[in-house]
Amino acid sequence: MVVSTAPASSTPARLSPPGPGEVRVWLTELDRSPAVVDRLFAVLSPDEQERAARFHFRQDAMRWIVARSTLRDVLGRCLRTDPAAIAFDYGEKGKPALFRSTDLQFSVAHSGEVAAYAVTIGAPVGVDVERLRPLDRLESIAERTFSRRECETLRGLPVELRPAGFFNCWTRKEAYVKALGEGLSYPLQRFSVSLEPGVPARLESVEDAPDHVDGWTMEALSLGPGFTGAVVVATRPAWVICEWWGR
Repeated sequence: MVVSTAPASSTPARLSPPGPGEVRVWLTELDRSPAVVDRLFAVLSPDEQERAARFHFRQDAMRWIVARSTLRDVLGRCLRTDPAAIAFDYGEKGKPALFRSTDLQFSVAHSGEVAAYAVTIGAPVGVDVERLRPLDRLESIAERTFSRRECETLRGLPVELRPAGFFNCWTRKEAYVKALGEGLSYPLQRFSVSLEPGVPARLESVEDAPDHVDGWTMEALSLGPGFTGAVVVATRPAWVICEWWGR
């Protein structure tokens, strides 16, 4: 079940971590003034500051700074600790985690000017967002990355709905493999998700783990016009609360 709250009027001064069976998802806008970005830059660790300096385009660097500093802010408020003091570790496939021992798990995604942060206690979670945009050779890309079932469903959609169907499928698959901790190294053809616009997000089949179909939760995110997204958590039922951060 998803609960979409009204946009937050401001960043909360204090924030409690998610409860059992709960997924908290925060969305934020990444385009900020240079003065704000300069202030957020100071929160980052030295290696994060070096990474920001390596971006070729200034807008990309500024958006990454906002996204990373907001992640630190979200986690810091959940843990009631200084955001600048948070240290990250990375799994074999690159999935970030908190360095210190904690049950708090999280996933991050950003596309264009929007970022999403999903946080749980104890349950692996994955989130993904994508800006809707025209794609050349959409069906040929799908044939290389989607399951046969998904490709057949995509081809059955009216032409005008295929881009939305494609990005529904992509974000749901990406969120699932993030929750697995595998990233895009996991063969995307081995599982299927729903993708039709207007149809609830769900896992439809998983070759390697059929129990995930009934045991995991997949939900679409309401991001507004021009974007689509999904969150996946390794438990069911799950109560998904989605709201804007810092508006």
